[in-house]
Formats: sequence, C-alpha cells, structure tokens
Amino acid sequence: MEQRNQVKMLLQIQQLSFVATELNLFLDTHPDDQQALAMFNQVHKDLLQAVRNYEQVYGPLLSFGYSPNVQNYWKWVDSPWPWEIKY
Repeated sequence: MEQRNQVKMLLQIQQLSFVATELNLFLDTHPDDQQALAMFNQVHKDLLQAVRNYEQVYGPLLSFGYSPNVQNYWKWVDSPWPWEIKY
C-alpha cells in the first residue's frame, strides 16, 4: 500500500513536470499568451508542492532536493535508489 502511494506521487510529479516543460516550450514561441502563462504558473506551483509533499514522506528526489536537510545525517541514502523501486 505504501509503495503504491509512492508510485502515485511520483507519477503526479512526472505528469506535472511534463506539462511544465511543454508550457515552457510553448511560451518560448508565444511569450504574450496570457492563458499559457497563467497555466504555467499554476502548474509550476503545483509541481513544487507535489515535490515538497513527496520529499516530506519519502525523502529527497535529488541529492540537492527542494526540501532542506533538517536531520543530523544525509537522508538521501535511506530510501531505495530509483532503479531499486519495483513499480
């Protein structure tokens, strides 16, 4: 059950990251599109929140994660490496 939630959260992060990248590319060629800019800002906000939520539960996604290292040890090594997760 716990692993299913982790996979669900990772999938949400991947989806939001994809949408943010696509909107970023679109805005490169349509810089005055206010609707796209508003969508990008919302997706970016949602992505940062999704990453924060994931890192609070499962630890950092990157060795230079978005969440501060508040423990007295390097938490990065506690969780399985990405290739060790069974989806």
